[in-house]
Parts: sequence; C-alpha cells; structure tokens
Amino acid sequence: MQIFRSLADIPANFGPSVVTIGNFDGVHRGHQAVIADVIARARMLGARAIAVTFDPHPVRVLRPQVQFGLITPIHQKLELLSQTGLDAVLVLPFDRALSQWTAREFAARVLRDALGALEVQEGENFRFGNGAEAGVDDLAALGSEFGFTACVHRPTLLGAAHISSSSARAAIAEGDMARARHLLGRPFAIQSTPGRGRGYGSRYTVPTINLAPYPELMPANGVYVTCLRVGPEDFPSVTNVGFRPTLDNPSFAVESHILDFHPIALEETTPLVLTFLFRLRGEQKWPSPEALRAQIGRDVARARRYFARMPVAARSKG
Repeated sequence: MQIFRSLADIPANFGPSVVTIGNFDGVHRGHQAVIADVIARARMLGARAIAVTFDPHPVRVLRPQVQFGLITPIHQKLELLSQTGLDAVLVLPFDRALSQWTAREFAARVLRDALGALEVQEGENFRFGNGAEAGVDDLAALGSEFGFTACVHRPTLLGAAHISSSSARAAIAEGDMARARHLLGRPFAIQSTPGRGRGYGSRYTVPTINLAPYPELMPANGVYVTCLRVGPEDFPSVTNVGFRPTLDNPSFAVESHILDFHPIALEETTPLVLTFLFRLRGEQKWPSPEALRAQIGRDVARARRYFARMPVAARSKG
C-alpha cells in the first residue's frame, strides 16, 4: 500500500480512483465495510482504491481543550488500513488552513485534481468543508460537476446500535472489551515500549513489565486478561491499568504480569503490543501487599481458565 503524506506526493498519473474519506479512528467494522466496497468497485472499474484521512485528528486542532484519546494512533491506523487491500492512503496534514477549505475547494483540489476520482463512497452522516458545511447531497452535486459519482452507505449495525468510532471509544473507556471487540472486529490493542518499573512485580507478585506512558485511549482502570507481545513472542498475561492504590505513593501505571514467564530480552526500545481480551474486575485498594498478592493469584487462576477455553491463534489478533 502506498502512503502519501501530502497532495504534492501524489503522482500526476495516479488516477482514476475510487475514494473514501474519513478519520477512520479504530478502523472499525463500519469502516471495513465501506473500504471493502471501495476496493471491489475499484477493481470493477479498473481504478485505484484509496482512503483519505487526516493527521492530527481534526478534534485536536479545532477543539484542543477536549481530552481526546485515539483508538488507533496514526501508525497503527495505517497498519490496519494496509491489511484491507487498499492501493493507497492519503494522509492530509490537518491544520487551521485546511479546516477553512470550502467543500468545493476540497472536492476540486483533492478528489478531481489529485485523485481523478470516479466514485466517492461515504456514510450517510459524512460532512466536509469549512464548518462541516456540506453533506452527502452536496458531495453528489459536486460530483456531477467534477466527474465523479457519490455512493452513500447506511450505518453498519451491531444489533440495533450504529457502529462508530464514538461507540467503540465509549466501550473501551468503560472497559467493555467484549463490546469493543464486536465493534472493531478484533480485540483492542495498544502499541508501546517498556517503561521503568518500581520493582513491585518481582518483589511481591510475578514477573512484570511496565509499559511506557501511553498518551492515547486506555480502558477503564481495572484488571484485564491480556496478551502481551514482546518483540516477536506472545505471552498470556494479566494487566492492571490504574493507580495501584495498595502501594505506597500510588501513581498511574500499566503493569502486565506475564504467565508462564521465561527470561526474555528487553530493552527500552523493544516493541510491545498489549491486547485486551477480558476485564476481570475494577481496581481496588487492598489492606496489605500480601492481600494484593493473594488477589493476583485469584486473577491469574481466572486468566488461566480463560486462556484454556480460547484458541491460541485468537489470543493476540489485535
């Protein structure tokens, strides 16, 4: 998959193309359905299939006061998009200047001139242009002028609820890993590196890896059944997300207690992928480190029962 970081990166002979535009945070099942249709239509028309997205997320430019964690930071989003079969992704640098483009300007400069769009596929709630001035009817009207058709998708449903980045974000923030998995089409996972631990894992419980501070969306504080990928190797694990209130001087940490531990090479830059599978319980304060250790033993026993029922191949598909 080609990745273009600006309009200037797109070759003059790139088109014709079938296009979808969006933030694609989470690359959830709704996104996947639209992208699959984009690819199918591109193959039918002898065109290229391309997604147009933005970095940073527009919320961070237009409403910087809002605390907004991404489900998939840009590098992870591009990895997921590369697995769909798209020919290319255009990542437009989002700033105040781009936010002030009119819908007509965006359609002319991006869809007509840069991409040679034959067809643009969007959800029915799609908005674009300065102040979100235009919707799908406006897109269709601009397409009639600029030589592309607009194809509108109804929302993908989970039961009676719409699948959206907002609903996936809410499920993750609540710690509902089962619902997040259904919405995303895969378990929620974060990518990080090792952080500096305080030694409590080796002194009181089981071998532990602390993750470096992670600035994006995290599940609700609590204890989770997880799979931790350390470099190329996957380990079943139990992970605490929170402030470790039983310990002196509690502070926020993401600590993964590895089951079936064996010595592993671990450097500051070792890539880690932590996949959240199931929430065991909320975080709570215990009367002593010994009580905490006993509870961790119970958490580990429940995690082992979970893994015993789960196919190995399904553990780390994040």
